[in-house]
Amino acid sequence: MRLLSRLLVITVISLVTAIALPSAPAQAQCVPWYIELSPESAPPGTEVTVYGYGCDAGRPIDLYFDGVLVFEGGETDSNGEFIIPFTVPERPTGHYWVLARVGSSLGIIEADRLLAVKPGLTVSPGEGPAGTTVTAEGHGFAENEEGIELIYYLNDAYETIDRNISANANGFWEWSFQIPASDRGEHKLDAQGFESKFHEVTDTIFRVTAEISIDKSSGIAGDTVTMTGTKFVAYEKGIMISFDGQAVVTGIEANSYGEWEESFQVPGMPAGEYTITAEGQLTSQEDVGVLSFNIQPEFMLSDDQGHVGMDLTVTGRGFPAYEEIIILYDDSQVATVETHDQGTFEVSFSVPESKHGEHVVSAGPSGGTNNTADLEISASAVFTMDSNSPPVPAPVSPADRGRLGFVSAVMPTFEWSDVSDESGISYYNLQVATTADFDTSSLIVSVKGLTGTSYTLQETEALSIGTYYWIVQAVDSAENESGWSANHSFRVGLLPLWAFILIIVAIVVLLVALIRALLIRRTIYYDGW
Repeated sequence: MRLLSRLLVITVISLVTAIALPSAPAQAQCVPWYIELSPESAPPGTEVTVYGYGCDAGRPIDLYFDGVLVFEGGETDSNGEFIIPFTVPERPTGHYWVLARVGSSLGIIEADRLLAVKPGLTVSPGEGPAGTTVTAEGHGFAENEEGIELIYYLNDAYETIDRNISANANGFWEWSFQIPASDRGEHKLDAQGFESKFHEVTDTIFRVTAEISIDKSSGIAGDTVTMTGTKFVAYEKGIMISFDGQAVVTGIEANSYGEWEESFQVPGMPAGEYTITAEGQLTSQEDVGVLSFNIQPEFMLSDDQGHVGMDLTVTGRGFPAYEEIIILYDDSQVATVETHDQGTFEVSFSVPESKHGEHVVSAGPSGGTNNTADLEISASAVFTMDSNSPPVPAPVSPADRGRLGFVSAVMPTFEWSDVSDESGISYYNLQVATTADFDTSSLIVSVKGLTGTSYTLQETEALSIGTYYWIVQAVDSAENESGWSANHSFRVGLLPLWAFILIIVAIVVLLVALIRALLIRRTIYYDGW
């Protein structure tokens, strides 16, 4: 009886509960709710996919690995399912929980699954010719594992790269090395340590490709470049070299070792980086890879030496196409020109006045500005200015050993012959001194920059009585100086001033005496009459 009453109470409570709770779809119960992993074991860095089943549609999902959030922001699909990939973080060998937390009408529900982290290798880059520097990385090894040995497999043997590598607390390590000499094709890399064994480690592959090399990686159009190929198929025919996708050499044949060598000329193209590659009937371009070649601007002068005023022609190749180029002589703009479709140009200018010696003629793209201070020079060449001295002018007047003036304080005009020079005469220099050696202490007149062939002394330069010497020199527009002319001497004044005054006084006295004598004689004459 007591059992019957208890069953009655339970039945009443169940009915009351069923009436109080609203009805819900069957899928809200999330039964069964579970996840699957693919793969279920993997090294760190591997992508693992999580499949979830049996929950509400459109519910948010968070994914955790070893308690660390690795994905958020997803939703279940209309069937209450989801597919989420994630990358396994760095962890040492072991088992780690992957946990999915999904919202539902019943709150947050969870499902988890163990993922086995195992050791594995990666290598970067994954292909290239023998000798390529690569970095091998170990993932998922034991925590702080030591004595790790890295090996590289040849055709029928292997080579130990190193045997004393240590992993960190996350079981990670890396080691850089050059790929040993080995045949073309795939070569396995494997590793083991004190705890991780070869059969437990997921190995990796490095693919040895055919190799090409060139003797220079930059130059100008027309340069000769020699390419060498190795690890092609023995006696392979129809090998072709391509420059920027265009065949420059065809019909090359490899020897019994799969080796060959051929030269070609750099095509006339605008400046920039271009690819060079090779391929044959049995060796594809993907098996070879590409090399880079930088075409540099070429800059040529019609003459590398000359004089002021000559026409100098500048020719350029390998410049950017259809771009304005500024030509500089030293730092001064002397011309502008626009390049053609192949980056070539030609322009002439008159060589400006400049000092003898070397001068830089350069070119660069204007960049939309004529501010030469901001110009990025692309190419340059050296022009050597005329360093020949002009002829020596000849003194004309005052004549050598001549006399000027009756007394002192004369201002003579000096004249000399005109001379000519390829660079043109810029000016003359004149010196007058009291001694023939033109010592500084004896120099009384020194005039520079005379553009004519004569000069008249100023009042402040008037010459007193005495003997003087004068010389003249020519300077051309390249600042080349002629030698000084032979000195000419001349004398100023016939008598000293005191002598001149004494003679005048004597003449006056004489005249007075003569006049007096005449007067006396006349008086006597008339008295005797």
